[in-house]
Parts: sequence; structure tokens; C-alpha cells
Amino acid sequence: MRDTYLRSGLTLSELSGRVRFAKSKLSELLRGTGLYPRWEIILSLCIELNIPQWPLYRLWQQAAVEAHKSREWIERSSEKAPLTTPHTAPLDHSAFRELVENDYHLYAQVFLDDDQRDSAVSDTFDILWLCWNDALASCDTRRFAWQVLHATVMSRTPHLDGRPAFATAAFDTVILQSLTNTSARLNQLEESLELFKAMSRLPDHQLDVMVLRRLCGFSPEGASALLGIPAPAVRSNERHAVHFLESVICPLPETEGNTS
Repeated sequence: MRDTYLRSGLTLSELSGRVRFAKSKLSELLRGTGLYPRWEIILSLCIELNIPQWPLYRLWQQAAVEAHKSREWIERSSEKAPLTTPHTAPLDHSAFRELVENDYHLYAQVFLDDDQRDSAVSDTFDILWLCWNDALASCDTRRFAWQVLHATVMSRTPHLDGRPAFATAAFDTVILQSLTNTSARLNQLEESLELFKAMSRLPDHQLDVMVLRRLCGFSPEGASALLGIPAPAVRSNERHAVHFLESVICPLPETEGNTS
């Protein structure tokens, strides 16, 4: 919403006058500070800034729950300001969602439990709906969308020392899917919590490749299509990640100089 306001060319005073909301409170809202806003305030800004109402309403609901607002408060706020536009996403957005949604669930399942997984994927497509024109104008819509998914999933994933702590969720995923398409050495490692802890230390782009390739069973070409990067880049990221994991989990024995 803040980005849309900044692109609109309106001053804060002009926007305040149009939505009939105090300038100071509007400033707090756009900066993400102050009390959690009621939906009628958000709706008035949606209408004025021509922001799709339905995806923002769902994100507002989810964030209200996370802000510990009661269901009664959410429903009361919603009843005062019903949505005024259709609930259907753009056709190309819907087609893209149908194409990748199941794969997004597989990725999110590695990091989150079922409820959090569904929420993260749903929020991803709502966020994409809100910035769909930016996604289409980007160099690769798939890459743009993946970055939104990654950020959304990571925002819900527990972290330890700044790295995602996904061992428990990933372990359950591997067991349930009974993956068998990796090398014998890595098949043994994938079922150990030690591997997942080591994987959490990988750079994001290598971690995503390893999750898709080794835990979700994607081919290099399938991972390439989902990530929006060339297949050779997928193979390179995987090769570097495997080298790092082997060095951490099975380091070469240390030598103590010449023993002859």
C-alpha cells in the first residue's frame, strides 16, 4: 500500500483529505506503526489508490489474527465496510497459480506445518495479485513469484542464529514422500537431522535448489522452470551446495604434518 501511494503522486495531505482520515494516523498506517488499522480505513485507501480489495482483505484478516485481534473485532470491522469489487483475480494470475500452486505447497511443506504451509502459499498468491503488474513487467515472472514465495515462507519459518530451523518439518516431509531419486550417500544423509541443520547454513539460492532437488524430487529442468533460472545455474548451485554439505558433515581427516 505504501509503494502504491508513493507511485500515485499524491501528497499525504491530499490523500488524507480524500479518505477523511487524520494525516498523522495515515502517516502511521503507511509506515506500519501505531495500532492495527480497522478494515474500513484500509478499504477507503484501496478505493482511492485503486488497489485490488479482495487479496488485501485476506492479508488484512490474516495479519489481524497474528496481531491477536478477536474474531468479533475482525467481523465487526468487516461488516462496516463490505468489499465493492469482484473477488476474481486476473486471468493470467489465475492461470499461473494453477500451474505452480502444488509445487509451491511441496516447497513450503519442507519448512512449515500443514496450516502454516497453506497460509503461506495463499498469502503468496494474494501478494502477487496486489503486485501482478510488477511481476509481469519483471525480467521473469516465475523468478519474481518465487522471491515472493521464499520471503513469505521464511517469514513464518522458525530461525536459529539467523538461519531457518526447518529440521522437524523437512524430516516429516522426507518420510511421507519416501524419496528415492538421490544418490545413495545423500539418501542416507537426507534422513538425518544433521543434514538439515547443515543445509540451513547454505545461501538462499543454494538452499532453494537443494530443497527442490533433494527433498521435493524435482529434476534440474523442473527446478529451473519453478525458480525462473537456467538449468545450468540449478546444477551449479546444487554442485556447490553438495560440496559444502560434504565438507561440513564428512570433513576430510586432519593431518598433523609429516609422520615418516
